[in-house]
Amino acid sequence: MPVAAPLAVSLGDPAGVAPELIAEAWARREECGLSPFFVVGGAGLLRAAAATRGVDLPVVTIGDPADAAEAFGLGLPVLGAADCPPAFGAPTREGAALALHSLTLATDLALSGQSGGVVTGPIAKSKLAEVGFTQPGQTEFLADACGMPHTDAVMMLAGPSLRTVPLTVHEALAAVPALLTRDLIEGKTRIVARAMTRDFGLSAARIAITGLNPHAGEDGRMGREEIEVIAPAIAALQAEGLAVTGPHPADALFAAHERAKFDVALCMYHDQALIPIKTLDFDQGVNVTLGLPVVRTSPDHGTAFGIAGKGLASPGAMIAAIRMAGECAARRATSL
Repeated sequence: MPVAAPLAVSLGDPAGVAPELIAEAWARREECGLSPFFVVGGAGLLRAAAATRGVDLPVVTIGDPADAAEAFGLGLPVLGAADCPPAFGAPTREGAALALHSLTLATDLALSGQSGGVVTGPIAKSKLAEVGFTQPGQTEFLADACGMPHTDAVMMLAGPSLRTVPLTVHEALAAVPALLTRDLIEGKTRIVARAMTRDFGLSAARIAITGLNPHAGEDGRMGREEIEVIAPAIAALQAEGLAVTGPHPADALFAAHERAKFDVALCMYHDQALIPIKTLDFDQGVNVTLGLPVVRTSPDHGTAFGIAGKGLASPGAMIAAIRMAGECAARRATSL
């Protein structure tokens, strides 16, 4: 049976919490059942970050991703010599350059098949922009690296209790109604359905689609998007054989008894998708990019500069992101 190559982990911003959480994840690799992974750059930084959490981190510097699996039991494998001094909570241009190097190389290794996938640490986009990062975020960076339209890289937030997909992401709420089209809903739903099979092992994922307006429009009394756009898209998807339901009133969809009826919820805008996942699974939430030719996950939190280096950040989301990437990579490997 094919075995996925070790995962490539990018450092994120060195001044944030990612380095310490990566170190903690390696230290807890056995109890958490993590697949082998290596970090791109930052050997000294990772040792310093681990020390802030009371972890004496052994690091094994490797020159080839193929050496990561053997090194993984001995120490945290770190690829290459790129590094920067620790400056927890105080982002620097030097740190941003290391973050961009780490992200770029980790992505390249996933695309070339030298790693089983990429797990990205949180970044500070404003700092990265100073060193040549031009995309809105890491999801778009991955899409560009894969030669794909940004719209085909679909963000899913996943935790133990819930999976949600925002159909529009970083858009002003006033702009959302005009952005919602049948093509958008149908296209992203198809991507989600395929990914649920390929990466999550669900042969016929149950997909719930929310309404935009209160009470899903209440038969047009509170808006007509459900009648004119969302319901026709759902009917077309159902005609293709997809297990799609809706439009559901978003205020009731995430109750415990309702969550048992679907595998993933497609929501109309950012907060409609992120509020429930962060309420239910904040410390274990994972940002997964669906539709890419490579596996990509990230912890669903930011750089947290305010608590970096203080040993306060929960490693749960980083551990969950590494575990989920390993599981998705293993499913892809066995399907080859």
